[in-house]
Amino acid sequence: MIDWNDEQRALRRTMVDLGEKLGAGHVERDQAGEFDRSAWDLVRDTGLLGLPFDPAFGGLGADLLTTMYVLEGLGESCRDGGFNFSVSTHMVSTGVALQRFGSAALKAKYLPMVCDGSAIGAHAITEPDAGSDMMAMRTTAKADGDVFVLNGSKAFVSNGPIAGLYVVYTLTGKPGSPGAITALLVERDTPGLHVGKPVAKMGLRTSPLCELFFDDCRVPRANAVGGVGSGFLVLDHVMKWEILVSFVINTGEMRHRFQSCVDYARTREQFGQPIGSYQSVSNKIVDMLVGLETSRKWLYDTAAKLVRRENVTTDIAITKLVVSEANVASAMAAVQIHGGYGYLAEYGIEKELRDAVAGPIYSGTSEVQRQRIAAMVGL
Repeated sequence: MIDWNDEQRALRRTMVDLGEKLGAGHVERDQAGEFDRSAWDLVRDTGLLGLPFDPAFGGLGADLLTTMYVLEGLGESCRDGGFNFSVSTHMVSTGVALQRFGSAALKAKYLPMVCDGSAIGAHAITEPDAGSDMMAMRTTAKADGDVFVLNGSKAFVSNGPIAGLYVVYTLTGKPGSPGAITALLVERDTPGLHVGKPVAKMGLRTSPLCELFFDDCRVPRANAVGGVGSGFLVLDHVMKWEILVSFVINTGEMRHRFQSCVDYARTREQFGQPIGSYQSVSNKIVDMLVGLETSRKWLYDTAAKLVRRENVTTDIAITKLVVSEANVASAMAAVQIHGGYGYLAEYGIEKELRDAVAGPIYSGTSEVQRQRIAAMVGL
């Protein structure tokens, strides 16, 4: 693995030291479905929301690998999985898109807000009838002089209820063509944008989700991220970062879960001996470790290839499959190892399983990833 330097380790320690405070009261917030604004303010104070962004806009100028390493520490130390997800969504959905494709004017105006967390970011891609099929989207943006007029709706918008900035993917050309899609940066208070109520869900409950509705919503043409017709290119780049950044947080969570299960298996006794002495239990823990280390290898190896500008189409799909499914298996094993205590809500173990189930769905379902890999090998 990578030999991290002192500066990188110090950045990670900053996040790890903060994690316990960020996760305090996570079980109660999960039950209430509440986003923790005070925790957000704590993260803002560290400056870590600006990790991968240009110092000229208030960022720390870290590379992709360093960003992943630090955020892995967040996953290991903070037990609020929904909050962790909101942090990664904010950084990638808006910040990464702006830094890579935004005009000088867009960067100057909005990247400082992303770096200091004063405006939470979100992106709106999926639609009620489109699902994973981006080419089937119906939300349109029609040119009217120097503005676009948006009409349509978006579903499953993570951070939607709390966001101040949205990157909205819309149709600006003939449906079915990649060049027909444009990413538009939309401010929350733009007339014609209606933010739906938070939607209750199975897991990641502290990361609020909603629908967005556009009714003759007028957005400056200059707010096209990457230019008109570049939406597919923008999204392709953003999704690579999203998979690497959000799922490396999961490996941090898996590391904490694994160690908790080891500690529990050493001390919990049944029939006069620690439960870890039983092969049925120890095998589950070994599988947790194998899943964790395999996930980390795929994540960091794929990130290194991306930094080298190599083709990672297949690697990203495999990484997404490996990590998301290993996380579900790890969380299920933890519930089983802890038995009745794992099933009780008050211990927060079953919550991690509910959170993990989302992984094989968002950022492209496992089925979509398998289809993509099959196509890459010529099937």
